[in-house]
Amino acid sequence: MQSLAKEIAGLWNARSLLMVMAVRDLKARHAGSAFGMLWLYAQPLLTIAAYFLVFDVVFKLRLGEGAPTRAVGAYLIIGLVPWLAFSDAVGRGMMSLIDAGALLQKNPMPPALFPTRAVLSSAVVFVPLLVVLVPMYGSLHGFSPALALLLPLLAIAVLTWCLLAYALAILAAALRDVTQVVTFVLGVGIFLSPVLFPPTMFPAGTAWVLWFNPMTPTILGVQNLLLAGEAPGAGVWLAMILWPTALAVVLDRLIARSREQLIDWL
Repeated sequence: MQSLAKEIAGLWNARSLLMVMAVRDLKARHAGSAFGMLWLYAQPLLTIAAYFLVFDVVFKLRLGEGAPTRAVGAYLIIGLVPWLAFSDAVGRGMMSLIDAGALLQKNPMPPALFPTRAVLSSAVVFVPLLVVLVPMYGSLHGFSPALALLLPLLAIAVLTWCLLAYALAILAAALRDVTQVVTFVLGVGIFLSPVLFPPTMFPAGTAWVLWFNPMTPTILGVQNLLLAGEAPGAGVWLAMILWPTALAVVLDRLIARSREQLIDWL
C-alpha cells in the first residue's frame, strides 16, 4: 500500500489547496447564474420530487410486508439523496483527471487532489440535504440516540466515494471508454440498490446481488437510522468496511502501474 500511502501524504500536505479548489469548484458550478448556489440544490430536489410524484402520487405504490415503511415516498427520499450524492461525486470524480490534464502536464501537483476535490464539493451539496431529513424523520422514533451513528456512516461513505472516484479517474485516463460504461452503470445502478424498493421485494434468492453495489450498505444504514431509529446491523458495517478496504487495494495497484504513464494519457 506504499503507492496509496504516498498519495495520501501528498494530499494531506496540500490540504489547504484542496479546500480552495473545492470552494472554487462549487462557485464554478453556478457561475453566471442569477440564483447562485440555489441551483446546486434545485437539481437534486427536483429529481427527488419527480420520483416522489411518479411513485407516490401518480401510481400510489405501497411497499409490502417487511419493509421499514409502507409509504413509498418516505422510503424513496431517504435512499435517493445518498444515491444522487454518490452518482454526482463518482461521475465528476471520474472525469476530474481528464479535465485537469493540461494543468497536471504543467504543474507537479498530486493527481489525487482532483478526484478528491470533486467528491468533497459534491458532499457539500448533498450531505446537508441528508442532515435536513434527520429532524423530519427523527420524530418517528423519538429521536433515537442511534442517529449519532449517521456521522461515521457518512464519513465512511465519502471515503469510499473518494477511493472509487480516483480509481475510475485513472482508468478513464487510460481508456476513455470507461466513462461511457460507468455513466451507463450509474444510470441503471439505482435499480440494483435498495433505493426504490427494499431487499425483501426483490425476487427470492437474488437479493445478494445488491451487495455488489457499493451504495447498498450506506443506503440500508441510513434507512435503519432514519426510519426505525435503529443502529445498522453487523452486516451493514462489515460491508461498509470491506468496500473501502477492497478499493484501497485496487487503487494502490492502479497508482503504482500508472505513475509513469498518467501524464501521457492525459
